[in-house]
Amino acid sequence: MAITYYEYPKCGTCRKAKKWFTDNGIEVNAIHIVENPPSKDELRELLEKSGLELKKFFNTSGQKYRELGLKDKLKEMSEDEALKLLASNGMLIKRPITTDGTNVTVGFKEEQFEQTWS
Repeated sequence: MAITYYEYPKCGTCRKAKKWFTDNGIEVNAIHIVENPPSKDELRELLEKSGLELKKFFNTSGQKYRELGLKDKLKEMSEDEALKLLASNGMLIKRPITTDGTNVTVGFKEEQFEQTWS
């Protein structure tokens, strides 16, 4: 199973997730989320497959999120507008996002990775 892994290499959570994959002998195709953010359509597909609410895809603790005042603005945005905004700047996206084309995880929780990727 080919696993695509959107990461920001300087992100501590991404490094923990990558270490988990390495420790478990799982090969991933790492994509730098800032240099190559997923497109609006890719994000829509990831959102649908994840079963999560759109807000979970935003890096709510990130500097860019706070700079843009998205805490309040997000409630007023359509899904389309929010996805377009996410696709415009990889630093707005919660990371890592991991997918095999069927399953999607956002962020890193060891228990969730055990269940989904083992």
